[in-house]
Amino acid sequence: MFSAKSLFQEILDDDESFRLFCSIAASGESQGGWENGRISALVPQSERAMAPKIARHGADEDKHGRIFHALLKKRGLTPVPVPPETDYTMLLERGGIGLAHDKLRRDEPLTVRDVIVYLSHSRVTEQRASEQMEMLRRYFGDHPEVGRAVRMISGDEDNHLAYAHEELLRFAAAGHGRLIQRTLRECALAEIRVYRDVSLAVMAHMGRILGWPRARSAALAAGIHAVYAYERLAGWHRMVGLRMPEHRNALGGPATPAPEYV
Repeated sequence: MFSAKSLFQEILDDDESFRLFCSIAASGESQGGWENGRISALVPQSERAMAPKIARHGADEDKHGRIFHALLKKRGLTPVPVPPETDYTMLLERGGIGLAHDKLRRDEPLTVRDVIVYLSHSRVTEQRASEQMEMLRRYFGDHPEVGRAVRMISGDEDNHLAYAHEELLRFAAAGHGRLIQRTLRECALAEIRVYRDVSLAVMAHMGRILGWPRARSAALAAGIHAVYAYERLAGWHRMVGLRMPEHRNALGGPATPAPEYV
């Protein structure tokens, strides 16, 4: 039998699988940093008070990318090209979820609707990130090599999720509730599909690197499909609810610096 902990331990213990894992993670975080940086620059005048928080979000994502690169460097490894089928961030963008990169590359102010789309995208994807990092923190929070990184990134993802909840509730109170709920539902249903596809692709690559027997790879794929079936039926609802977080103004201060690993 295998568990999530044993699976990640196997990936962590092998240089090539660790190299791919960190490369994929660093690429996604860096892309998120760019997106948030552009959004903070283009936020409409009526919402300029949000700009520092959006910039903080982007700075955190950039920091996470640097952390994953530092973990590679600490082992004497270099990043590898990210297989397109494993690029979660780009696949979401190509699926029309969040703000299109063409829009973000233009120097035209965003609208309030654009900001709501951005926040809805963040609320859904940060739910996933927060859950994944909580799992890694539970299993590897005290790990001598990656524990500090896991704890820091997990805390940041929790802050990002809290920020998305609080800001969406503010917009809901201002009369945008129906748009928010519709956008959240669209984002959630698209995200669970992309997450399934990316998970299958990542596990296929890991299986080839680690030499998994066909039966194990098939069992993992079946598990991923089972998770998707549950999320498609009911699990996506956890991604669309809104509640005021205990930690208010979670992105109200400067980003914390990345730890020195090398």
